[in-house]
Amino acid sequence: MTNSEPHKALIPRPDNEEQRLAALHSCKLLDTAAEDDFDLLTELAAHLCKTPFAFVSLVDRERVWIKSCFGINAKSRPRDDDYCSWTILEDAVLVIPDLTSDPRTATISITAGPPRYRMYTGANLLTSDGFRIGSLCVLDDQPNILSEQQIQLLCRLARQVMALIELRASQAALTAALATTERLATFDELTGLYNRRVLMERLGVEVERSKRFGPPLTVLMLDLDHFKQINDSYGHPTGDEVLRNVGRIVRGKLRLVDLAGRYGGEEFCILLPETPQSGGLKFAEALRGEIAQFRHCFGNELLSMTASFGLATLNRGDGFDESTLLKIADDALYRAKRNGRNRVEVAGD
Repeated sequence: MTNSEPHKALIPRPDNEEQRLAALHSCKLLDTAAEDDFDLLTELAAHLCKTPFAFVSLVDRERVWIKSCFGINAKSRPRDDDYCSWTILEDAVLVIPDLTSDPRTATISITAGPPRYRMYTGANLLTSDGFRIGSLCVLDDQPNILSEQQIQLLCRLARQVMALIELRASQAALTAALATTERLATFDELTGLYNRRVLMERLGVEVERSKRFGPPLTVLMLDLDHFKQINDSYGHPTGDEVLRNVGRIVRGKLRLVDLAGRYGGEEFCILLPETPQSGGLKFAEALRGEIAQFRHCFGNELLSMTASFGLATLNRGDGFDESTLLKIADDALYRAKRNGRNRVEVAGD
């Protein structure tokens, strides 16, 4: 099948066209790469039907897209200039022994011009919900008619093609579901930062690494100032948007080795491996400034938000564990709150 000018007459659309298209698109097969499994079924169709050409075609809104072809290279054709658009109007199979003698197909460009197909037989690709999304078809460049057995075999192969399509869709859905499950188990959906479980696991790993190999580990605890007033005055959706914005700001400041997580509510924790107290303080001050300068836009109103920070550093020779390190940073955070907010307090100062 080669691209050329479509004929002018429009091929009728099924009564359930929108539902049919939804079923087609849910398969997520359009515009995917060639696959050996589909090509094998296409080749089998051509050999069993003793025809030089075979196709697995999907009928989209304005095009017929070809997933697999045998005998000639093809990818896509206008829907109103392709035989498969007639196939999906049939219950099971469309048989046209001589394309030039059928008014539906005589003026189609690939009948009237190269490659001048003469015979077409197409079996519907029927979803488990009963929607016709395309066809497995065979073609010849000579008038021809398949035997009843060949037509039955073509229909059986079409069911195998459809089973393969739905298997691919199920595999894609499973992969997406597993990815979603993994994301939910790892990340806080609201802020895009790691959740508390992952944060604590990584903190334990980094503490052990610091103790064993000696590089300093700095931990920052930060809490948004007066966040409850945002929720009380503007509602929780506004508060959620503030948390999303702060999450983006935090992510934008991290190095590849750093890790940030939502510790709970409006409280966050940031791990800075191989970072001394001075580097952690510089990082915290820069982040504090960015959060304070950011304006959260809600309609015509701009809201500002500040954050208080507590900083603790684990150095070579310190004997405390991750829980103690976290508590030291948390104590510094609450000292920042008591001393006026929108500031960084360093443990031990």
